[in-house]
Amino acid sequence: MIFGSILPLLLALCLSPLMLGIINKTKAFFAGRQGPPWFQTYYDLRKLLGKDAVYSVTTTWLFRAGPIVGLAAVILATFLVPMGSRPALFGFEGDLVLFAYLLGLMRFFTVLAALDTGSSFEGMGASREVQFSALAEPALFLGLAALAGENHSISLTGVLAGTGPWTWSASGSMVALVLLSFFIVFLAENARIPVDDPNTHLELTMIHEVMVLDHGGPDFAFILYGAALKMWVLGTLLIELAMPVRTGNAWVDTACFLLGMAALAVVVGVVESSMARLRLLRVPQLLVAAGALSALAFIVELI
Repeated sequence: MIFGSILPLLLALCLSPLMLGIINKTKAFFAGRQGPPWFQTYYDLRKLLGKDAVYSVTTTWLFRAGPIVGLAAVILATFLVPMGSRPALFGFEGDLVLFAYLLGLMRFFTVLAALDTGSSFEGMGASREVQFSALAEPALFLGLAALAGENHSISLTGVLAGTGPWTWSASGSMVALVLLSFFIVFLAENARIPVDDPNTHLELTMIHEVMVLDHGGPDFAFILYGAALKMWVLGTLLIELAMPVRTGNAWVDTACFLLGMAALAVVVGVVESSMARLRLLRVPQLLVAAGALSALAFIVELI
């Protein structure tokens, strides 16, 4: 087992909500508006934690457990993710499989909580979430398998920390395919345009947001914070592939990583400002394309 630095975990816990602020500021810039404050997500979390939760008589303990288990799962996933040249706080051979399953556990309990309300509306969103995740998860697994074969490791720390400029020079086509696939998965898993719109009010097109409509107070704060952490950990995969800075100075590598995360948030804001959401019938095609890219990267690695 590998016990690494606690800094990646602390930065994820503290800075992940800021990514949402950067995205909103970018979208506001393109729309010619001032937009919400940079730290609006932090204000929202503080406000929600100060409220009381309201529960329907229809719901059971599953509805209450959904936000808590989801947040706990994504925090555990954060333990496994390295940052720059700093290893993850906790890692072992095969932890990349645990990483994917922890994200799946988060989704599973979110879907259970939505179904527990007895609402056909939330059940519709849960059905769509499960369908799209079934297409996104193979792309994630195949991409991680291709990177594991390249770095001869099945640990996230070994896979990501072993990726550097030399990887691009030796297997640039494979890494580029995985990077593009992971970006599509990143948008889908975080309910961003063109897959989903976190700010939508069109009931028939909602996916993730419809599943959490009945949550309020601290429960919704857990959901919002868990979503920010999920964006951070999946964004880490992208930045470690796109900007594998390895200068030998851990602090310089950390600074470059944080700049990369900020740039990723800006890119997401630009994407959401420059294109519309896809029709629901087109979303599976996009996710299948992501899986095909990861499968092609895996084949290239085998060759």
